[in-house]
Amino acid sequence: MDTLPATDLRRVPAQTFTMGSDRHYLEERPARRVEVDAFDIETVAVTNMRYARFVRDTGYVTVAERPLDPAEFPGAPSENLQPGSLVFTRTPGPVDLRHLDQWWTWTPGACWCHPEGPASSIADRGDHPVVHIAHEDARTYAKWAGRSLPTEAQWEAAARGGLDQAEFTWGNDPESETEALANFWHGDFPWRPTPGYGRTTAVGSYPPNGYGLHNMAGNVWEWTADWYAEKQSDAGQSCCAPRNPRGPQMEDSLDPGQPWTRIPRKVVKGGSFLCADSYCRRYRPAARRPQAIDTGTSHIGFRCVRTPAELPRQAPQGPR
Repeated sequence: MDTLPATDLRRVPAQTFTMGSDRHYLEERPARRVEVDAFDIETVAVTNMRYARFVRDTGYVTVAERPLDPAEFPGAPSENLQPGSLVFTRTPGPVDLRHLDQWWTWTPGACWCHPEGPASSIADRGDHPVVHIAHEDARTYAKWAGRSLPTEAQWEAAARGGLDQAEFTWGNDPESETEALANFWHGDFPWRPTPGYGRTTAVGSYPPNGYGLHNMAGNVWEWTADWYAEKQSDAGQSCCAPRNPRGPQMEDSLDPGQPWTRIPRKVVKGGSFLCADSYCRRYRPAARRPQAIDTGTSHIGFRCVRTPAELPRQAPQGPR
C-alpha cells in the first residue's frame, strides 16, 4: 500500500442534501433527500504522474493494455481485438449529433500512457487527469493507495460544495463569457472547439468549489463505486432520508436495450471536456451516466475517498 499525503484530501462534512434533479435528464429523477456521513475526498482527480507511480510500484497492466479474448467478442473484426481504447476524434465539420460513433474511434494501442494511440505520450501531461481507465483500473489503484472509490451520493455531496440544490458546482448561474469556471466544450461540438478547450487540462486549472475541490464539473468523467440503474430510488421522498445510500445490484445495471451484452455498468459523474450545451449538459452535480466496467475512454478518470474506516491506525497514547 502507498501512503499519500493528507494534504491532498478535504473533509466533506456529514450532511443531508437533495440528490438528483427533476429539471434535467430523466436518469437524474427524482430529486430526493439523502444523508451521508463525513468523509475525505481528494482535491483533484488522479493524475498521470500519480498513476505512473502506481504502475511503477506494482507492475499493474490496465484493461486497455491487455489482449482481448475473441470468444468474448464474437464477430468482431480482428483489428478491433487488439489492445486499445476509444479515442475522441474531432469531426471535419458539423454532424448529426445522434450518432456518436462519428467522433469516437477505436484506436489500437491507446491507453493511459498513450492517450491518442501509440505515437502519443503523456510526457507533457503529468498533471492532467489519467484517462482510458476501466473500473477495475481505478479500483485497484484506490486499494493500493489505502482509499476507495466514492459512492454516487458521496461524489454528488462533494461536488455540490455545500450548495444544496444548486444547478452547478459554483451556484445557479451559468458560466459567464468573462469567467471560465469549468473545462467543458466551448465552441461548435464536435468539430470546432474554442481555443484552449476540446481536451483535458491540468488538474486544478479552474476555481475550486466550496469544499476546495477542483474539476468536479468537466475535464473528465469520474468513476463511482455504485452500479447504475435508469430509475432512481425515491426513498428520500419519504419521511426519513436514507443514510449513505448505495446503488442497485449488479444485475440491475445491465443495459436492457442490449440484452446480448451482459457487461455491468457503474455510475460516472461530473461530465467532461466533451460536455457541450448543445449536446450533453451534464457538467452538473446531479448529472450521471452509465459506463460499462470494462471500458475506459479518453475522457474517463477518477478520484478517491477516504472514510473513517480507512484512516491509518494510531498507536494508543499513554498517560501524560
